[in-house]
Amino acid sequence: MKFYIKAVLVTWVGLSLLFGEGEQLFVELGDFELENGQIIKDCRIGYRILGEMNADKSNIILYPTWFGGSSEHVSGLIGPGKFVDNSDLCVIIVDALGNGVSSSPSNSKKQKNGKFPEFTIHDMVQSQYRLLKEHLGIQHLYGIIGGSMGSFQTFEWVVCYPDFMDKALPYVCSPALSSYDLLQLQLQLEIIETARKARYPEQKIQRLANIMTELFGHTPEYVVEKHPADEFEKYLLGFDHEPSHQFTSWNKASQIRAMLGHNIFRHFEGSEENTAHSIKAEILMIVSATDHIVNPIPALKFARILDCEVVVLENNCGHLAIGCEMARCSRIVGDFFKR
Repeated sequence: MKFYIKAVLVTWVGLSLLFGEGEQLFVELGDFELENGQIIKDCRIGYRILGEMNADKSNIILYPTWFGGSSEHVSGLIGPGKFVDNSDLCVIIVDALGNGVSSSPSNSKKQKNGKFPEFTIHDMVQSQYRLLKEHLGIQHLYGIIGGSMGSFQTFEWVVCYPDFMDKALPYVCSPALSSYDLLQLQLQLEIIETARKARYPEQKIQRLANIMTELFGHTPEYVVEKHPADEFEKYLLGFDHEPSHQFTSWNKASQIRAMLGHNIFRHFEGSEENTAHSIKAEILMIVSATDHIVNPIPALKFARILDCEVVVLENNCGHLAIGCEMARCSRIVGDFFKR
């Protein structure tokens, strides 16, 4: 018994040192069954841990990645004085299915590209749940935070595992997509699929998709202000670069399909009121009034039903409004997780 306890302590100290470095880590989930009954063979989930866990693991924050984002991208927002100050927190960032780090169409050895099964936001959450419980021994989270597609995962978490966290902060968020959101996602998906059928090269497909994301990511006012018409050719040249080998068009399409199905109310036969009653975590939402990628109307309506705090950013930065008010938003996030 003494040997066992000593071994556990040594292992825990070693893991704590490793976690604090924020290195890319992986866990193998084996054959992972999806919501639709299909299987991701040899499923692998990437994650990073930044900060030290308390002895009782009471200071852990989960941070799912956004659309196309990776744990490496998110890690740049974590640290003293940053968006999420982890001076007293341990932040676990998990790479979402389809991002090119965790199991994805691009990196699957047995189900490459078009053979990769179709997954959902719920499947992303299930993979994270298994990582936390089965592999990290975490039974409860202090909080969860996520933006854009990360907010979809955050909302899915609070309804599927309502007792698992104390706090949740979805930003540029929605509990269910509006018709406008669905329309722009469908357009992006059809651009990718049509270009692939036309046998466009990967660089061209990604260029088209990236231009569309840029178009919807900011407001027209922001684009006009930052990119004068007489500098348009230079602006356009910014899209002419080597294609990403991590977030390929196959991966992008797979995450778009997952987002197209996002709707937490489906777990309660479409009832927003019953969904709200199921949530036990303290919620704070941050939305952008000028968001053209994730329309704020569904989140604002649901916040009224939840009677939760909601912060509305009024700048002209659209979906990227957080970045234009980073100092203010950092204070809001810090205050929420401290109180």
